[in-house]
Amino acid sequence: MYIRLSREDGDKQESESIGNQRKIIERYLKEQDLNIVDEYVDDGVSRNYI
Repeated sequence: MYIRLSREDGDKQESESIGNQRKIIERYLKEQDLNIVDEYVDDGVSRNYI
């Protein structure tokens, strides 16, 4: 799962854009009976979640 920061969110800790994208992607994957293998968040700082 790849989520990227919207410029509209500025310098917030975790942007509304990122939170909304995560929810949309998770809902889609659940509907398709797919699993998240990894998550990459591009908010100016690289992070990996397993």
